Amino acid sequence: MSGLAGARAHLAKAREFLDAAELNLEVDLYNAATSNSVISGINSKDATCLRLTGTTEKTENHSAAVAELKSAGADGPNQQTTKRMATNLGRLLKLKGKSQYQRTAGPPLQSARWHYRARPGGRASPRARWQP
Repeated sequence: MSGLAGARAHLAKAREFLDAAELNLEVDLYNAATSNSVISGINSKDATCLRLTGTTEKTENHSAAVAELKSAGADGPNQQTTKRMATNLGRLLKLKGKSQYQRTAGPPLQSARWHYRARPGGRASPRARWQP
């Protein structure tokens, strides 16, 4: 699969998890919404890196994923966007353990706020904003 085809596949996956997050928020499933937002953010990172560099790393090391995203656009016109996306991805990844492994539910406001940061483009914006 080429970089562009891979980017499109990851973007479709990111949108699917973002849609699931929105549905989970509507029925007050905050941990599921947060978890889906994190997965959406990870897939958005993969899509962006594949589109800009043709490659993406699969790692459990969250700081490496954030650094990869930041460096993907470091030398071009996407520098500010990838920097903002990397910051937001780092914030999302900090919620992964809380939403997936802790016994208590995450607070609704925090889940909703970080859900919107998972959107492609790194901010609360229409999903159509980023197109490979």
